[in-house]
Amino acid sequence: MIMNYHHLIWLFVIINGVGKLVGMGVALGKKTRPNIDLGICGEHGGDPASIDFCHRVGLTYVSCSPYRLPTARLAAAQAVIREKTHNN
Repeated sequence: MIMNYHHLIWLFVIINGVGKLVGMGVALGKKTRPNIDLGICGEHGGDPASIDFCHRVGLTYVSCSPYRLPTARLAAAQAVIREKTHNN
């Protein structure tokens, strides 16, 4: 994936700003209701970097437009494999 300037700025903001709030929301939601399904929808739901971030903070699903589904599925599988590789 080729990242442009705007993509890098977005990644910085989501991970270091809004991303912390998302992580807090996930943690508090799962503390109250452990089996809650939490996710995002929109075009960022199909972005591989977003999918990796969502997996790391504990979101259970992402939703995106149909043309982004193949990439989203691949990115989700890669995030799970990466997590399992790092945990071993």
